[in-house]
Amino acid sequence: MEEKRMQGILKAKPEIGAEYRTDLPIPAVGERDILVRVKAAAICGTDQHIYKWTQYAQDRLTLPMVFGHEFAGDVVLTGEKVTEVKAGDRVAGETHIPCNHCYMCETDNRHICENMKIIGVHAPGAFADYISFPVDCAYKISDEIDYQTASMLEPMGVGVHGVDKGDVRGKDVVIYGCGPIGLMAVGAARVFGAETITAIDVFDNKLEAAGKMGADDLLNSKTEDAAAKVIERTGHGADVVIDYTGNAFAIKSGFDMLRKGGRFVMVGLPNGETALDLSESVIYKEATVIGVTGREMYKTWEQCEKVLKDPGFHMEAAVGGVFALSDYEKAFQKIFEGVPGKMILIP
Repeated sequence: MEEKRMQGILKAKPEIGAEYRTDLPIPAVGERDILVRVKAAAICGTDQHIYKWTQYAQDRLTLPMVFGHEFAGDVVLTGEKVTEVKAGDRVAGETHIPCNHCYMCETDNRHICENMKIIGVHAPGAFADYISFPVDCAYKISDEIDYQTASMLEPMGVGVHGVDKGDVRGKDVVIYGCGPIGLMAVGAARVFGAETITAIDVFDNKLEAAGKMGADDLLNSKTEDAAAKVIERTGHGADVVIDYTGNAFAIKSGFDMLRKGGRFVMVGLPNGETALDLSESVIYKEATVIGVTGREMYKTWEQCEKVLKDPGFHMEAAVGGVFALSDYEKAFQKIFEGVPGKMILIP
């Protein structure tokens, strides 16, 4: 490689904001690592925590560090013990770095590794020209998938994983939360064969995007009683509720609208403890409650590719804007203003 330095977004100081730099060193490549030329990177909720320097970020990051973990690009170099990919391959990045030797990794559950590390949090990230990361986290993408779409496979996988665990085929399904992941979950639920999809959020513009993704019913839980509306429509409640918010009110509302014998999938992360009447919400209902994190490696990724090929899935409705890497401030501002969809950065 002729290049010696690269551009990138650096979290340099323990304060709100970040720095755009053009003098960052190109990362080294370990024996089981690959170096990827980033073609597109999407901004995640975790990146917002890092930008705002919340307690989550303070507890996990060692500064200075390039952040960002939703990305796609081309392999340019491989470590000496890498055989899975080669220079020129197009890949997307799995966020979770598995240890490959704990019980969960050895039982094909690497996505919940007991020693999990996260790209862009515990290891340098993708808001840069190049990223070096373990080959275990590289997913080869097909030629039909463009880089911007591929950069969204990681968050899309969270949505698809929740829908998969919801067992939604032929069911009356509620998607609570219409951020980018929830929007992609709405589209995935349609592809997975849900009979009816109700999307719930507190922002009308996000609900409008959910309608474009295929939701049948749109409810604003800020202005109407969503649980009462779902029960009124169904007569008994929803078969499946999938929460992508982690909001305590949404979780309670979701259990209120769940029918007896229904299934509740918890994907969104609460900020703290959440009070719930387990007798009424779970035990007396004989509800099935499932927690979901990340993506199964690599079952979920393969499911995402199949979803993308469905003509009824409209990924463009989940894109909020595309920006040059140097315009990262504008991209973050759009998110903070509540513009729906993913913001994508192009190095």
